[in-house]
Amino acid sequence: MPVTRALAAALRSPLLPYWLVVALLPVGRTSELGTALCLLGVVLLFVRHPDALRGHAGARLLLLLLACYVGAALLSAPDAVAPGKSWSSTAGLLRYVPLGLYACFAIRRPDRMRALYTAVALLIAFWVADAWVQALTGWSLGGHAEAERISGIFGADDLKLGPTLAVLAPFALWAARERWGRTGLVLAFLLLLGPVLLAGSRAGWLCYGLVALAFAWREAGAPRRFALWCGAGLALAALAAGLAWETSSRFHQRMERTLAVFAGDEQGLDEALTGRPAIWRASVRMIGDHPWNGVGVRGFRYAYPDYAPPDDHFLVAEACGVGEGACHAHQLVLEVLTETGTIGLLLWLAATALAVRAWRRVGAAARGRAFPVTVALGTMLFPLNTHLAFYSAWWGLLFAWLLGLWCAALYLVGDADA
Repeated sequence: MPVTRALAAALRSPLLPYWLVVALLPVGRTSELGTALCLLGVVLLFVRHPDALRGHAGARLLLLLLACYVGAALLSAPDAVAPGKSWSSTAGLLRYVPLGLYACFAIRRPDRMRALYTAVALLIAFWVADAWVQALTGWSLGGHAEAERISGIFGADDLKLGPTLAVLAPFALWAARERWGRTGLVLAFLLLLGPVLLAGSRAGWLCYGLVALAFAWREAGAPRRFALWCGAGLALAALAAGLAWETSSRFHQRMERTLAVFAGDEQGLDEALTGRPAIWRASVRMIGDHPWNGVGVRGFRYAYPDYAPPDDHFLVAEACGVGEGACHAHQLVLEVLTETGTIGLLLWLAATALAVRAWRRVGAAARGRAFPVTVALGTMLFPLNTHLAFYSAWWGLLFAWLLGLWCAALYLVGDADA
């Protein structure tokens, strides 16, 4: 399907509300407009077809996965350190149910799925173009870049460009591969690499590396060719990093901070990880005091001052506000354990097992169709990384959006492979 036709199909079809959720992410809570439209669409669907769930395995899988995700939050709320925040956050998670169900019922055919993939890829292309303009001129639609990194359309007060581009990169790479073959894939990889590097997020760098590995394996299909693809990718990345080191003061400063990890002392490690070891130590102490159901979803910031030393960097300098401390654990496993406890972690592991089981049971065609969103979810959830908060209104929304799309892609109506 040509690019212009795919975009027009997405914007004229029932796919528009779902696409809007991602399209409006840089505008903060405005992205909830798409969520509200999806809710309206699901209500109308069940008014007309009350038994719609019976015929859609993807919708039923989605409900099971969200039951684990929301259930962990629900069980953390009764004795939370900030009950009002935990209960309100848990209630807000319920909006992900109609959001995901809308995806399962709106994306019922392969042509709609491809149209949505392409529309998301074009959105990413627009963000990347804007980021390149900022890298070259210092300005973008989001305003002026900060001193140490570019921020693109998200703006200097909302440094989410790197992780977001990295997580959503599979859609752009998929579209380039479909339209222009391997040459298009390599060019798209390079065009995305620049903004991801200059955005300065080490978590984004690792996520993009994982995306590159997934596409390299898909293209290679054999270990020897995979090694060749990896070697070529590393050479291109090293060349791009070298150019950025020489030409971008932002990237140079960010790399100098990153390389402080090799100083061989605790101060260097702390500087390289931007103070996160202190957050992780506080998280471990919270887990020790609240092992079963945690301190409550979104309660980390309220508990942090009681578990950090008085001179803690995040208490006296920055984070959510002076005197408040760090906002979240900055690591998925620690976030789940800290805020929802062992019970919450078991529910997340159960959801992971359900998801892997479903992915293995569908046919090869269904797995291939879901490849871009599978890679996006896999890199987002990769545990050996730092993370944004999965129970926050913003990152949690993107996670739920990808989850709904994944369940829809695995089980298209009438697909014999599903």
